[in-house]
Amino acid sequence: MKDKIILLVEDNPDDRDLTLRALRKQHIANEVIIAQDGVEALDYLFGTGAYSGQVTALPQLVLLDLKLPRLDGIEVLKRIRGEERTRRLPVVVLTTSAEQRDVLASYDSGASSYIRKPVDFAEFQDAVRQLGVYWLLLNVPPN
Repeated sequence: MKDKIILLVEDNPDDRDLTLRALRKQHIANEVIIAQDGVEALDYLFGTGAYSGQVTALPQLVLLDLKLPRLDGIEVLKRIRGEERTRRLPVVVLTTSAEQRDVLASYDSGASSYIRKPVDFAEFQDAVRQLGVYWLLLNVPPN
């Protein structure tokens, strides 16, 4: 799993730290690129803005929050699915929202999976472990 990049799109520092801690506790040693909003995530994926002129490796997995500043997660997801280079990229919505409209909008926009962040750290850690096993070890991505 070491050479596979994870793009974590999360604006909340506490949730970001919690996710990174859960990844470490589950011995997921992948490089994690952090984007603090939707614009920064798209800049990384498409080599624009701060990443202009850089060739960025596509991540193996995108962990995407929905409630983001500047550009929300649903719009990020639509743009990812709208580009040839990124349309097959696994994008897991990782959010606190349990609202059915957010679940439907995520899947309608091309989410690979929708996971509600558990409040309990042990539950969250287990969810992260399962994510790592499936998306980074078992899943066969298209080339």
